[in-house]
Amino acid sequence: MTALNLMDPEVLRDPFGTYARIRTRAPLVRAAYPWGAVQWLATRYSDVKAVLTDPRLVNNPANVPEMNLPHAYEQALGDDGIPDAYVRYLVGSILSQDGPGHLRLRRLSSRAFTVRRVNDLRPRVTELAHRLLAALPGRARDGVVDLLEDFSYPLSIDVICEIVGIPEEAREQWHTWGSAFYTMDPAVIGPAVRGMVDHLHLVIEERRATPAGDLLTGLVQAEDEQGEPLTDEEIATLVLTFVTAGNETTAHLIGNGVAALLTHSDQLALLRSDRRLLSPAVDELMRWCTPVQVTQPRYATEDLEVGGIAVRKGEQVVAVIGAAGHDPDRFPDPERFDITRGHRAPHEAHVGFGFGPHYCLGAALAHQETAVALDTLFDRFPGLALAVPPSALERQPFPGAWRLKSLPVRL
Repeated sequence: MTALNLMDPEVLRDPFGTYARIRTRAPLVRAAYPWGAVQWLATRYSDVKAVLTDPRLVNNPANVPEMNLPHAYEQALGDDGIPDAYVRYLVGSILSQDGPGHLRLRRLSSRAFTVRRVNDLRPRVTELAHRLLAALPGRARDGVVDLLEDFSYPLSIDVICEIVGIPEEAREQWHTWGSAFYTMDPAVIGPAVRGMVDHLHLVIEERRATPAGDLLTGLVQAEDEQGEPLTDEEIATLVLTFVTAGNETTAHLIGNGVAALLTHSDQLALLRSDRRLLSPAVDELMRWCTPVQVTQPRYATEDLEVGGIAVRKGEQVVAVIGAAGHDPDRFPDPERFDITRGHRAPHEAHVGFGFGPHYCLGAALAHQETAVALDTLFDRFPGLALAVPPSALERQPFPGAWRLKSLPVRL
């Protein structure tokens, strides 16, 4: 069977239609990327959860015994012009750890993202959102504002900087560095990674001398069960992961959410009439239009089966969480966007934040930030409307993602 070309224009234009077709074809299907990687795609809800919880499938190819598999991400970053000394801060992230190593980093960093800590941060998130919204009219060009550029991107990086502990005077520079990742331009991303890493090492030293109530201080003071502290490189790597993984995804979740509500007037009216629907609305957005459609590949440490399909040792399996959210065996009438949809397990029925050991550390923060963004935005601008027809909204041509290029609106 010919491998699915993930860069096919039709796949990029309508990934959900593609998922529906391949879901009925087989439990797993082969897919190919332009740089040569071939992977198994799991698109059914039950298979996606199985992939995300099977300990025989690992995130780090180095943990596949006796195969010496290359790390495709490391090679791609090197090809993008990022020096080796900085590539390791991206490749060595918590997302590429397995077993005890992953558990150690997760245990030491998870205290920054507890529900209580996230709830305590809500007034500050609301304040940051109001400040950005107050400036929106002045950002209009011919009456049109790009909500991605002028609201969701800066809100997302502001919140990340707030929880990490990036000083106020450095945040404009972090806005610039954070936006570099949206360009997908190696010439821009390389200097941004270097700038972030170098600045993080400076702030780590400052927090060691003068503690504060932020994530960096917590990581500097943290010790594992053996009493060993995190190294400076581990701290910088963790923070860089939170910034690069949490910033863009939350910004695009807000963008996708606004676009979904503006094109479903009945759902927007429901939300306006009952703000208690904000939380279930975010869950429905994560199911219906999550900006991250796929997890990073898992590598089989031995021969195994997923959905009855044989997966050989060393092969890659990708859980397509965007497809799982549209599986009719789990979600009746899955193409219907419904913020009152009755999830059997609120906040957990969808797998938009992953599942199992690698469940997103920042899920509660992203959920709250999106709810605050939608609440404040539609409250301040009750006449908000798209400035272009829905069909004119362009998506970034990137496999495994569902992200707008821009979100032009009239306030």
